[in-house]
Amino acid sequence: MNYDIVIIGAGIIGLNTALQLSKRTSASILVLEKSNSLGTGSTGASSAICRHRYSLDETVLLAKHGIETYRNWQEYLGQEKVTATFHDDGVLWLTGADDGWPAQEVDRLAGFGIGAEVLAPDEIRHRFPAINPCSIPPDIETGEEHVCNEGVPALFETTGGYFDPAYALDDLKAALTNSNVTIQFNADVTNISTEGSRVTGVKLSNGDTINTAVLVNASGPWCNFLLSQLDMASRWDLTPTRIQVIHLDRPDSVKGHIPVCADLVGGVYFRTQNRGQQLVVGSTREEDERESINPDDLPTYVDEDFKVARLHALHHRLPDLPYAGRIQGYCGLYTFNHIDVHPIVGRTPVEGFFVANGFSGHGFKLAPAIASLLAQDITGETLASDTAVSTDFLKFDRDPLTLDAKTVLA
Repeated sequence: MNYDIVIIGAGIIGLNTALQLSKRTSASILVLEKSNSLGTGSTGASSAICRHRYSLDETVLLAKHGIETYRNWQEYLGQEKVTATFHDDGVLWLTGADDGWPAQEVDRLAGFGIGAEVLAPDEIRHRFPAINPCSIPPDIETGEEHVCNEGVPALFETTGGYFDPAYALDDLKAALTNSNVTIQFNADVTNISTEGSRVTGVKLSNGDTINTAVLVNASGPWCNFLLSQLDMASRWDLTPTRIQVIHLDRPDSVKGHIPVCADLVGGVYFRTQNRGQQLVVGSTREEDERESINPDDLPTYVDEDFKVARLHALHHRLPDLPYAGRIQGYCGLYTFNHIDVHPIVGRTPVEGFFVANGFSGHGFKLAPAIASLLAQDITGETLASDTAVSTDFLKFDRDPLTLDAKTVLA
């Protein structure tokens, strides 16, 4: 089989890239997915939180592009009907520090045309009556209670929220129907063929050979297998990482609107889902982003100590949440870039081989912008809707980016 462009991975990055390519070229495009359905990799287990605040200005712009795309999803896909919805809940940052950071970030985000405001503790209680603005960290080791203080000002992103990850994949697949893009499931790539310093094709586990001059590695936590075949795995420290998430029903005692919360005091993030009837809770702690794992051997259970610690932090932030009810959980994967917690995107030293790997938990919200960068790099064609960020920002052979902290919130 012959295709002009082959994309490995039908997650949010791979399918957005296929769509962006189809908007600017009539070349034949094949997306290879090793599983038998969409959403079995990082995308399906993503919390899909859409926030703008990042340490680097370029990443803020990429996030803004992604979030604006999700807000205008129907137009982006060119579809009359879509199933994914942007949940316009806002994002509340509770840092616990009374150092003027929220006001600085409001001014900074405003410079990019992003809505944000400083909320004093009393305003937090008024808008979100379920949330305790206390700035004293809960003791997650012993669970010991403390007397909460009045809290400190917080940053609130007015245009943040979350998107529906599984529905987003379904919508992308529908938008690619009857286009120049083919999606093939149960297509496990076992070998990349080259001639000299350029890509010539791939071989699948069923023995099929696909010839192509352009190959995109969008395989998420499985990226290193492909990178190693071209002696590229040592350039960046990309690690498949287990991410644990718990969810529970929201009782009637937890009143009012709950925004997406980045609770750096308690080391958790949380948001609602299922029309506000459930709570989804994960970790913002650096030590919880370091569990390297074989992506083909992911445990589906949540560790008990993780569950207890995260729930204690959640009860601190939502004091009306009763210690009752069924607690469930699941595990997902993302690929952590230990060098600078940002992805590598674009062309590589091997001609025709492009990468989009190592998103460190940022991938979902950045996906439309990342696809824009890739499509520009591959085709040389620029659209008015493309991100303004340079394709050099995340390039494979860049110097590591300088950051104060290397976490999922960087």
